[in-house]
Amino acid sequence: MNLIVKDPFQKRIEIANWIILGVIFIPSLFFAPLKFSLGILLGGFVSIVNFHWMAKGLLSIFKNLQGNPKGTVMVKYYIRLAIMAVVLYLLISNHVVDIIGLLIGLSVVIINILVTMIIALAKKNFIEEVV
Repeated sequence: MNLIVKDPFQKRIEIANWIILGVIFIPSLFFAPLKFSLGILLGGFVSIVNFHWMAKGLLSIFKNLQGNPKGTVMVKYYIRLAIMAVVLYLLISNHVVDIIGLLIGLSVVIINILVTMIIALAKKNFIEEVV
């Protein structure tokens, strides 16, 4: 059995996704309309679930490299894309959420990855300057 464990860096990103969503969502409850806050919450949830689903799919492919892994990746990608498109369509067309709030929520993973990379590069450059 070939066990591939999660990288600590990936775990940190996954935890930080939820923290960033909370940091954005909680103040919006007090300072923004409910539809806007709901857009942030649901957009963040969709984004984080999509990130987890993608990571799980890629991990399963790397565990089992027999057959046509490229085809499997593409099929899973299109299925995930279609499901996310339907969910977003339903949220927007039924006027459940504010579109701007939804876009902010969907950006949670991107914001997290950018912040994490900036911090990692800053630490690396700081260590190189000290040495």
